Amino acid sequence: MKNPTTTNLVHNASSSGRISRRESMQLSAAALAGASLASLSASETAAQAGAQATPENLVEKPLRSIQKLPLNADGSAPEYTPQEAGTITGVLWRTKETPQIEFDYRKMKVKVDARGTAKLSGTLTFSDLEKLPRHSYVTLLQCGAPTPRGVVKWTGVRFSDFVKMVGAQSFANYVRLIGSDGYNLDDDMTTLMHPQVLLTWLLNDQPIPPQHGSPLRLIVPFRYGARSIKAITDIEFTATSFAPAKPWPTRA
Repeated sequence: MKNPTTTNLVHNASSSGRISRRESMQLSAAALAGASLASLSASETAAQAGAQATPENLVEKPLRSIQKLPLNADGSAPEYTPQEAGTITGVLWRTKETPQIEFDYRKMKVKVDARGTAKLSGTLTFSDLEKLPRHSYVTLLQCGAPTPRGVVKWTGVRFSDFVKMVGAQSFANYVRLIGSDGYNLDDDMTTLMHPQVLLTWLLNDQPIPPQHGSPLRLIVPFRYGARSIKAITDIEFTATSFAPAKPWPTRA
């Protein structure tokens, strides 16, 4: 659609053979307005196309291929012997590359924000964790996809011992953990208090490699690997609910 103002200005300029400064400014403004309208129209069209992408009724869609996660009858993860420990095949980060952070677990600094639901808040360091009883489990790390996957030995402290250390109260019902790549998860305290849930810094008795989540990684062996968040930077507690988290970075 032509802009009438632009058309008149062009006609007047053509008739006189020259364009005044005022007419030039008017032409520029009109062109900009026309471009903005065209852009808006394109945006509206795209939005309408997106809205139309959702079917008007329920329709069948292809299912994802999810690997079955083997569990014990009580819902816990099977444990293996140290001799069965191997390696993890495949690496999965939300971002294209392993984040460039401090990987040495002895230098870790994790922000703890209890929002009034625990006696202690501030910065968690390794010196705090090494005071707690150390535990090791050989379990399967299994993503919903075929990889990452592997039976390995994790060593660290029980999340439940960490919770008791900071003096979390009975009304601290939910936990949010945030990784260095922006990945985050919210979980209920009851799940994370399970004795198999660990805050770990060793993998097969060696510091966790950067690609697998150093310096500190949560391990929830009875859930898919995405729940075992890597490279933890923040741990938060709340009694009710959390504000919406920042969107996760898009994988390249």
